[in-house]
Amino acid sequence: MHSNRFANLISGLSVSLLVLLSPMTLAADPKDLKPHEDQGGTAKEIVSKLEMLHYNKLKVGNEMSAGLWDEYINSLDPTKSYFLASDINEFRQWRTQLDDDLRAGNVDRGFDIYNRYHLRMTDRLNNIVSQLENGLPDFDFTKQESLELDREKSEWPQSISAADDLWRKRLKSSVLNLRLTDKSDDEIADLLKRRYKGQLKRLDQQNSDDVFELYMNSLTRLYDPHSNYLSPRSLENFNMSMSLSLEGIGAVLQMEDEYTKVARLVAGGPADRTGKIKPNDKIVAVGQDQKGEMVDVVGWRLDDVVDLIRGSAGTYVRLETIPTGGDGTHRTITIKRSKVKLEDQAAKKATFEFSDGDQNFKVGVINLPTFYIDFEAYRRRDPNYKSTTRDVARLLDELQKEGVDGIILDLRNNGGGSLQEATMLTDLFIDQGPVVQIRHANEQISRHNRSRSRAMYRGPLVVLINRLSASASEIFAGAIQDYNRGLVVGNQSFGKGTVQTMAPLKEGQLKITQSKFYRVSGDSTQHAGVTPDILMPELIDAESVGESAYDTALPWDRIHAVRHAKYFNLKDILPELIKKHDKRTEVDPDFVFLRKQFKFQTDRANRKAVSLNEGARVQEREDLNQSVLAIENQRRQAKGLEPYATFEAYEKSESDDTAPVGGPTEITLEDDPVLNEAGYIMADFIGLKKRSSSPQVANFD
Repeated sequence: MHSNRFANLISGLSVSLLVLLSPMTLAADPKDLKPHEDQGGTAKEIVSKLEMLHYNKLKVGNEMSAGLWDEYINSLDPTKSYFLASDINEFRQWRTQLDDDLRAGNVDRGFDIYNRYHLRMTDRLNNIVSQLENGLPDFDFTKQESLELDREKSEWPQSISAADDLWRKRLKSSVLNLRLTDKSDDEIADLLKRRYKGQLKRLDQQNSDDVFELYMNSLTRLYDPHSNYLSPRSLENFNMSMSLSLEGIGAVLQMEDEYTKVARLVAGGPADRTGKIKPNDKIVAVGQDQKGEMVDVVGWRLDDVVDLIRGSAGTYVRLETIPTGGDGTHRTITIKRSKVKLEDQAAKKATFEFSDGDQNFKVGVINLPTFYIDFEAYRRRDPNYKSTTRDVARLLDELQKEGVDGIILDLRNNGGGSLQEATMLTDLFIDQGPVVQIRHANEQISRHNRSRSRAMYRGPLVVLINRLSASASEIFAGAIQDYNRGLVVGNQSFGKGTVQTMAPLKEGQLKITQSKFYRVSGDSTQHAGVTPDILMPELIDAESVGESAYDTALPWDRIHAVRHAKYFNLKDILPELIKKHDKRTEVDPDFVFLRKQFKFQTDRANRKAVSLNEGARVQEREDLNQSVLAIENQRRQAKGLEPYATFEAYEKSESDDTAPVGGPTEITLEDDPVLNEAGYIMADFIGLKKRSSSPQVANFD
């Protein structure tokens, strides 16, 4: 769990350990950053608003002070390779004093710790650049040694020599990684020299606002991962990202150590349409246009990487990525920037035929990438404004006229959106009744979000979700499940069940969690998400993606249920549905492949160390490639397809690096075994329901 790294503004290789400072004494340096007067007052405001307004109602005392100390140092040094152990021991005297400082409007200690970090980082980078001025160090790549990847439980270096050896290994690993991409030693030396000089330049550009924001967010993260302080600059970027005029690739990025990582893709956006970028992929270089020079961005500030990727609609950007769970091979993807329009995110439909073995059924599929509404047109009272509910209602009407026997609503990768639309969409499938409960920080419970009319569609329903289905998606899926209105199929959802509001400050704003969602059953959607009635193979590692991956996520809990109807007696047919599903997917080539692929990727992602022996790494890559090829060919042969003769042939088939630039992709069953299986579950559902003697509609709870 490394959620605290996501807010790290100062990523990159750092620290030089050339000088040991005496205990309990901080060196004064003319270049040291200092807080300005307004930041002390803002800190007092932040503490006051967190204590008064946050859902958690935590008080900033000695325990929170210790937590802030831990969180702040870890956000600066998540790999425990920047500070010396003597630095940490020196700072420990303040561990339970930071709360008193903040209440007094004093943030000096946060700046003192940062300035030491800045010193260590500057010296280390200068040292590495000096080495590279004379070419690559004389590394012995035949030596049997390794670099520890996960240093969360490691100690800080006890001595200068220990720190030097750690950084020797880090530099050696960087060189080896680039050697394995067929770069020459001269190219590697030049690239790394430019990388570290760039990090020095960006380090010198750090100002007191950056340090203050980092320090304050180390405090807000103790409350929950979605509360954070936005400096004036960050607030401007936040407002821009929420604007409909934002132009770029449609991806939400975050920091992890020195890498920029893809957190999620905006549904219907240019990056999403490529099909080549996934959550947790790392971006290592960015190039402008289709032939512009690739700029190495390892160690860059997040907002600087975003500025490089963002651009005018119609222009091209190229991203060099390291796909998650792969063998470290880089992939370059060309994307045409565009505005993310409502049309690209709009609901769309398709129909397919499925059989339960006895009878064929016509099944309608509605894909819903997000819960959207054109607020501007709505406020203008435009009778033709676009919204989720209006579009789905139209598609439902068309599908019923086409004579479908059941409908699948596909909410995979739907990260949420308008709560109003989630409520109104539920209204299309159930009669009058509550949809969601909201408990506020003052413990009052609101049940105003209700279905208020008779259901438009009353037939068989399957809701398809996955780990990236969040917030509004979870409200809808939870309501359908609680009402027994339909089957929920797929994977455990994200678990984002909190609501944030913006609170103004003297400088910037505070985004603060004030409410929590609960289902009509009384269960929270927070942390646990929605658990499907029928589980599909995992495609996304829940350990690294989802609310439960955050260290300080608010816990799951429950409140009183509210009276609600039960539409179908699903418990009578669910065991048979699961049995049929398991029998099909146990031998289905695509599902066998998905399970093996997921295990393969998680095993790779969970490695604790990497070899620095070139021969071992080359062999490891060869073994890895052969494993990937074997898994893919097993799937192809089981489906009657020609196997790939070599890994290179397979890789070539996957290497089309140019994104589609048209509108939203169509719904197809090709290369979507999960949707295909959901269709067979629907066919079984319809057939069993028809043959069941149980009543279709039960009484109220």
